[in-house]
Amino acid sequence: MRHWPLFSLSITTPRLELRVPSLADLDELAERAAEGVHDPAEMPFFQPWTDASPEERARGTLRYVFGRWGAWTPESWSCPLVTVSEGRVVGVQELEAVDFAVTREVRTGSWLGLRHQGQGIGTEMRRAVLHLAFDGLGAESAVSEAFLDNHRSLGVSRRLGYRDDGLARHSRRGKPAVQQRLRLDREHWSTPSGHRIDGLEPCLPLFGAARDA
Repeated sequence: MRHWPLFSLSITTPRLELRVPSLADLDELAERAAEGVHDPAEMPFFQPWTDASPEERARGTLRYVFGRWGAWTPESWSCPLVTVSEGRVVGVQELEAVDFAVTREVRTGSWLGLRHQGQGIGTEMRRAVLHLAFDGLGAESAVSEAFLDNHRSLGVSRRLGYRDDGLARHSRRGKPAVQQRLRLDREHWSTPSGHRIDGLEPCLPLFGAARDA
């Protein structure tokens, strides 16, 4: 689409593709949400959206992505990318920023279908979106948050070189929970081999990251 070039944006890694989803991709992503993304006894997310029924999780996933597209401006954007492994949508990796043209800072978030966890996909999809942020958009820093009991997310961040950046207390399911903030600065980032970004150039103004003339 000439006026919304994001649909041509993708990042390819040695075994994954991350892309702005088509409607068919979103339908498959909704199926992953319905199937489950974590043990129901746990709550790794700040918003407990997975406490809903499978049908509500599926529809909520679609509404969430549509809402992010509808609210997009160069000053405040959130870009959910579906993660595709062996031809199958297995989860979503999100990149977002506010006033990116000024701050050059991004935030990441993600989830992965329960039966696709434990295979290194979470680390690879985060590395892919950081490649987009640092090498594609010119970010200076990336931040992420995870509750202290979300060992998978914290492990991904630390494997990729993030450093602890403070704690915050929240209410989660009506009980106090501590969230760890983490930061990765450009000086600690190394461009990964075997990664490719396609379709980025026409999208740069939408990210507030237009190249200098």
